[in-house]
Amino acid sequence: MIVMPWLWAVFTVIAAAAQTARNALQRSLTERLGTIGATHVRFLYGFPFALIFLSGVHLAVPARAPDISVAFLVWTTVGAMAQIGATALMLAAMRERSFVVTTAYTKTEPVIVALFGVVLLGDHLTGWAWTAILIATSGIILMSWKPGTEQSLRPAVLGVVSAALFGLASVGFRGAIRTLDTESFVLAATTTLAWSLAIQTAVLTAYLALADRPGLMAIFRAWRPSLAAGFLGAFASQFWFLAFALETVAKVRTLALVEVLFAGIVSGAIIKQATSPREGLAIALIVVGVAVLLSLG
Repeated sequence: MIVMPWLWAVFTVIAAAAQTARNALQRSLTERLGTIGATHVRFLYGFPFALIFLSGVHLAVPARAPDISVAFLVWTTVGAMAQIGATALMLAAMRERSFVVTTAYTKTEPVIVALFGVVLLGDHLTGWAWTAILIATSGIILMSWKPGTEQSLRPAVLGVVSAALFGLASVGFRGAIRTLDTESFVLAATTTLAWSLAIQTAVLTAYLALADRPGLMAIFRAWRPSLAAGFLGAFASQFWFLAFALETVAKVRTLALVEVLFAGIVSGAIIKQATSPREGLAIALIVVGVAVLLSLG
């Protein structure tokens, strides 16, 4: 199957834009449903859309369904569980810091995911790719740090741990995609998406049924806004997984820093949170890092 070398970048930008919109919707649901409830929304309401995507791919792609191996299930479960934890911690951090700054905390991920990818998947990165990752991540650190003010460590810790778990999730999903024996990267990515959302939906539904049944009922009652968040979550994940099928997780997650730019737009236009000059400089560093990655990495 012939694939354009830049296609992973297109997939990544689409995924980042959709994820920004989904995060904004989930953020608005946190007060209503709680952190775990708002976390579950993206999985419970995203799973049916993943099945629709998979059915569409099977109709469009002339390839048999790939066999599901133990290795695939292990990688997918690691990714699915890490993503649950990452999403919950991200939403918890958003309750204490601004939308754009919390997004920045979670985007300390590229260095972490680069190390995970090299160690666990044997990914290879050029010197320019490492340079791009470090430049962009320095922008993230600048955005998160406010000199001369007293800052709570709690949202920073929540955001950074969330970033580490998002990184582990990305590696898990790419590992799962690579275990599938199929010539179609689209089929491999979409199969992995459907299985990961099935695992996440089963785990969190069972947990809430046992530990917080009123919370689970509240999720069902809030189906209108939750349906939109679920669709955007599944749509974003579909394109993340397509990108993971074509390129190393480090490059994908570094380019994904454009999500901080989208978050800044959302904060100003929807959530009405101002972006400071320091945050503007940080965004410029992110742009430079992404430019180096795309041109030289």
